[in-house]
Amino acid sequence: MFKIVLYQPEIPANTGNIGRLCVGSGSELHLIKPMRFLLNDKYLKRAGLDYWSNLKLYIHSDLAELVELQQQNKIYYCTTKARHLYTEPVYKPGDAFVFGPESRGLPEELLLKNAADTVAIPMSAALRSLNLSNSVAILLYEALRQIHWKGDENTDRRIIC
Repeated sequence: MFKIVLYQPEIPANTGNIGRLCVGSGSELHLIKPMRFLLNDKYLKRAGLDYWSNLKLYIHSDLAELVELQQQNKIYYCTTKARHLYTEPVYKPGDAFVFGPESRGLPEELLLKNAADTVAIPMSAALRSLNLSNSVAILLYEALRQIHWKGDENTDRRIIC
């Protein structure tokens, strides 16, 4: 489906929540080293619950490794400093969404190099940024909405609001 990429993630609970989102959407989770926690961290496990064993998880030594693997599909860089709103691009299965570390976001030089492929979620000026796992959920489900994804074909489970 889609690829969620966490560049040098810092907070295990966010990564656990994002892993759960990936399992729920049939998406892959790609982690770019270094990470500030171990994959057996209790907060990561608690947030991911018992879904972690179903996660399609890939770990990369650097972003260049992921870029090499992603040549056939688009990469979007998610940042508060983007040119486009997250609702503007037309997403396709296989696209990757790169999110930066919680404390500092993606490196400025990476954003400048890929400025045309940056996307942002609108928010109040009262905030520096949204929570990482919330941002991933917003963007991922917009991409799923665009491709008319209705969930697993083998289940009737839907979220009721």
